[in-house]
Amino acid sequence: MRYLIAILALAGIFDSVLALRIHNQNPADAPPCAVSEKFDCGAVNHGRYAVFPPIGFDEPEHSGKIHIPVAMIGILGYALIAGLALSKQYWLTLQAAEIGFACAAFLSFLEAYVIEKWCIYCLYSMCIISAILVLTIAKLLTDYLRERRSGAAVAP
Repeated sequence: MRYLIAILALAGIFDSVLALRIHNQNPADAPPCAVSEKFDCGAVNHGRYAVFPPIGFDEPEHSGKIHIPVAMIGILGYALIAGLALSKQYWLTLQAAEIGFACAAFLSFLEAYVIEKWCIYCLYSMCIISAILVLTIAKLLTDYLRERRSGAAVAP
């Protein structure tokens, strides 16, 4: 299971790298994922919520504040998840996956109700982190049940 979680985390890193590439691309260039009026990665990845902390409404474009691209945070998060899964730290993997899922869900909320445009890479990331979360829960649950069953068999 740890290898499957790590492979999914690598897919998440690849997906986040693609999103970061769009973020760093010139906004005048049409991104390859601008497929319709509702699906436009360029609009999402160049918007105020594409960085953390988000750019304020009254903040000048080059205010001197440090803003980290959300895709870079995704790369680091997926790398952490892969490392934790490979080292069999499933409880910590679960915690990291929960945080990643909460962040991805919040970004999906922003895309649906605030930006009103969707990024294909963000949707892929939501699917990947959801799968990682489910697999980690399944692994912890099966380990718990196996331990409980073996403990019950040994008891007199």
